[in-house]
This record gives sequence, C-alpha cells and structure tokens, in this order.
Amino acid sequence: MKERIQKILSARGVASRRRAEGLIAAGRISCNSVICSLGDSADADLDEICLDGKPIPSKQEYVYILLHKPRGYVTTLSDEKGRKNVAQLVAECNRRVYPVGRLDMDSEGLLLLTDDGNFANRLTHPSHEINKTYRVWVRGYCELAMKQVKKPITLDGYTIAKPTVKLISHSSDGDAQLEITIHEGRNRQVRRMCAAAGMIVKRLVRISEGDIKLGNLSPGSWRYLTQEEISLLNK
Repeated sequence: MKERIQKILSARGVASRRRAEGLIAAGRISCNSVICSLGDSADADLDEICLDGKPIPSKQEYVYILLHKPRGYVTTLSDEKGRKNVAQLVAECNRRVYPVGRLDMDSEGLLLLTDDGNFANRLTHPSHEINKTYRVWVRGYCELAMKQVKKPITLDGYTIAKPTVKLISHSSDGDAQLEITIHEGRNRQVRRMCAAAGMIVKRLVRISEGDIKLGNLSPGSWRYLTQEEISLLNK
C-alpha cells in the first residue's frame, strides 16, 4: 500500500514527520534510486527507500517510554542554543525516539517518547484531546484567583475546554498547591491560565496523561510502557 514518504519515514523511526519533510526537501531521500520530492508516495514493503543512500530501517518492534523529565531539559531534539534535551536522558534505549507532545524547559514530570510515528501523531492530534493532569505550586492564590483559573479562556485564538482545578493546600501568604487537569496542550497552557488568574507558577509537574501515571519514578529516570498502558493510549 502506498503512503506519503514522510509518513513512512516517521513510522520507521527515521525522523518526525516535520523533519522528514525537511530531509525530502533537501534531496536526502530517494526511492528506488530516484530522489524524492515532497508529496511523493511509496510502498514501504516493495520500494527501497534510502536516507543519504542508506536504506531506512525495516519494520521493527517499536519502543514506548515514560520519562520523568527534570527541569532544565528541552523537548526539542535539535536546539539552536545547545541546551540539554530529553533524548540524552533515554540514550540507553539505543533507539532514536521522539517526544509525544512537549513540556517546557522549566516544567517537570511525565513525558512519553517513542519511535512509532503513527502512535505519536494520534496522541498529539487535536481530536484526541487526552486529559493531562499537573501538580502546580503557585504564588498569589486567593478565592477570586481560584474561581478565575477554573474558567475557559482563549489562548492563541482558541478557547480551551473548561479545566478541572482542585486545591490541594494553601498558606496565609498566598502560596498554594493545585491539581489542574486540561484537555488540550497549548503552548505553556497551565502557566498562562494561572497568569490570567493573577497567579505565578513556581513549579509545575505533569503527573498523568490519560490513564498513564508518573507514579514514584524519580526525575531523570525512565521505563518502558507496559502493553496494557500502550493499549489504553491506543483506545
């Protein structure tokens, strides 16, 4: 069955779809010895697809990783500033894996990585809307701010779904710990929601994504997802 070349490259763990398009545009991808163009299709089982003249990996068992991302690491694997990235933390898996979604450099917690491009695309597609829950430490808490942060707001021209916000604890000086569940993944969404309510985020940890829990995995550590967890995310 023929598929777009960039989709095949992503599914075989060569590159994300966006980067695959860049490889094609740069003339680095060939199919049956013919340089590919954007929009070309191929049958991955019948055609020989190469990157820089070398055949891309054949079908393989994919890997699915849960990482406890620590603060100070970026999820962009090609960073022009040379900052530490999450791929360095999972290098021992000996596979080229890509983050599913993102966490900004100052945020921590659950991050999924995989070399299964179709799996990653499904989870990050807007129609999927998988719930993501965060433990958030804030400054500037008050009852009015709590009411405000529970309201849907517009970010980048998009009105988010109503979040679920629980108060875990608070002190008289305005510090508080919240648990916030959102349904999208807009850029720095939780931080911007809190800022719109007059609160400053001091620390943010993603503790779950769908039915997948961070648990007691320590910062910087990772594990493979179980088959049950993979099935839950594929539903």
